[in-house]
Amino acid sequence: MMKYELVIYWSEPDKAFIAEVPELPGCAADGATYEKVVKNVQRVIAEWIETARELGRDIPEPRGRLMFARSLRTLGEGRNATTRRIASDL
Repeated sequence: MMKYELVIYWSEPDKAFIAEVPELPGCAADGATYEKVVKNVQRVIAEWIETARELGRDIPEPRGRLMFARSLRTLGEGRNATTRRIASDL
């Protein structure tokens, strides 16, 4: 089981959910439903790690909740508000 943090948001132009993995540069996936985007991003994470290994690159250890999400929570916003705020900034 991969424990990387995901940022999931709805993209109106794409008409799809987008999942980004901030700890793995360039690692993202899309899906028509929330469940589908999570399934897709799990596959993409595995492929990202496999490719990094093949190229001899470092693979970051999952850090859990990232700093920017943590600092938004300390400002009094809940987790859902944090996700909405991040999504609106993209």
